[in-house]
Amino acid sequence: MGFARACSVALVGVEGVVVEVQADLEPGVAAFTLVGLPDKSLSESRDRVRAAVVNSGAEWPQKKLTVGLSPASVPKSGSGFDLAVAVSVLGAAERIEPRAIADLVLIGELGLDGRVRPVRGILPAVLAAAEAGYRQVVVPEQTAGEASLVPGVSVLGVRSLRQLIAVLTDEPVPEEPTGTDEGRPDPMLAGLMVPGAGVGTGLAPGFGQRDAHCPDLADVAGQQAARTALEVTAAGGHHLLLQGPPGAGKTMLAERLPALLPPLTRQESVEVTAVHSVAGILPPGEPLVRTAPYCAPHHSATMQSLVGGGNGLARPGAVSLAHKGVLFLDEAPEFSGKALDALRQPLESGQVVIARSAGVVRLPARFLMVLAANPCPCGRHTLHGAGCECPPSAIRRYQSRLSGPLLDRVDLRVGVQPVHRADLMGRGGRGETTEVVAERIREARLRSAERLAGTPWTVNSEVPGHELRTRWLTAPGALDAAERDLERGLLTARGLDRVLRVAWTIADLAGRDRPDGRDVGLALELRTGIARGAGATIGGVS
Repeated sequence: MGFARACSVALVGVEGVVVEVQADLEPGVAAFTLVGLPDKSLSESRDRVRAAVVNSGAEWPQKKLTVGLSPASVPKSGSGFDLAVAVSVLGAAERIEPRAIADLVLIGELGLDGRVRPVRGILPAVLAAAEAGYRQVVVPEQTAGEASLVPGVSVLGVRSLRQLIAVLTDEPVPEEPTGTDEGRPDPMLAGLMVPGAGVGTGLAPGFGQRDAHCPDLADVAGQQAARTALEVTAAGGHHLLLQGPPGAGKTMLAERLPALLPPLTRQESVEVTAVHSVAGILPPGEPLVRTAPYCAPHHSATMQSLVGGGNGLARPGAVSLAHKGVLFLDEAPEFSGKALDALRQPLESGQVVIARSAGVVRLPARFLMVLAANPCPCGRHTLHGAGCECPPSAIRRYQSRLSGPLLDRVDLRVGVQPVHRADLMGRGGRGETTEVVAERIREARLRSAERLAGTPWTVNSEVPGHELRTRWLTAPGALDAAERDLERGLLTARGLDRVLRVAWTIADLAGRDRPDGRDVGLALELRTGIARGAGATIGGVS
């Protein structure tokens, strides 16, 4: 009788649970039993592992074999357990010293020829192993860079089971051919990129490189009010609604927002990379996401594709793929009402909690939301002489598709008007570049970070209203206009808090120690669309 154990990781969303893979050999009729709540792809590992072991030059034990995955109450899915199952079987058969693999975490799929294929979710799996106290991890060679992002963990990347056996038995490590012709994509990477996994998602232009070519804010002609709102959005982490006729530049503005955001910190990069790795949209060769992601799902997207879902345990949706980045909903009134209202909870909490019969999944979802909407079904309602024929009832129905509770969570609501001929032809001068505006945003974020040091908040949009009203006070009389709007019903209590947050962001951009009446007036104007004549200035724009 032989017994051996190794470890692997089961992923539930982006959270991992270390699983002990136990192999037991007993005299009897040769059979292979796999227990411990495996799914279909994991149950098929019995055939993959047997063929891989034999084709790697090792002898398959002709005894009664039982492989248990513990804890048995946790559902296990995917093919990433193959490597751990194969090594534990070889340990029970004494081909490998059992003590050498007892504290080894192994993640990877096995091909029938013994090659180790990469799987999704390597980064969150290694993070879970490190948090559980494991310090040695074996992963497919193609994902070794991703696993190495976790500090304090020794990572071994292997190309085949044959190489791993040689390493564990102190034998010469054989050379394994890549099996890829020069200039052709590596077929082994197919498991990392899942077709259709990204719902209208994509990393921001210039992914992984700040100096790469990306859309510049200077390309936007005119639209000074919208440019100001975009700058406030990036500086304070506020949500934005752009409303105007087709062709005014709403999408153009939204696409330039990710480049205005500061580079992700190391911790933020790891969080974003973990989500993209689990979703299967992390580009090979780019183990770490360094820039803010940009996600723009089509308006036909379902509620599950936006917030996460699917059969069995839920997978990340668009809000999680936009974590620490931008979620752009173009033609927002055309989205399903249920899908839009499902965004309300992650907008407040910064995470998505999805309950399924297979378990509860928590996914990070702290993003900047940008909504773009036309004023009416035809889009010409606000244009003089454009011939809008939409009846008032149709206009009301169209605009009411964005519910009040959702709009109450949007800090900035800006009208985007058609570009004047002088601006479009360049006669009005070129606006500020992305580089200039991003530097001003960086300085504003440094001011807010210094003020919020020692608190759980990092940007103004996260600060609770109670703290803003009691701990960080505005200038005397600065809130008079906002209080009048609250009494007249133009603002809700939540809306007043959001005006305060925006006012602090405007003050940070202007270099003031605290908001005054001009900052609050501009914040009210950006939220209600009613000109206040406050005269607050950001970057030379009134």
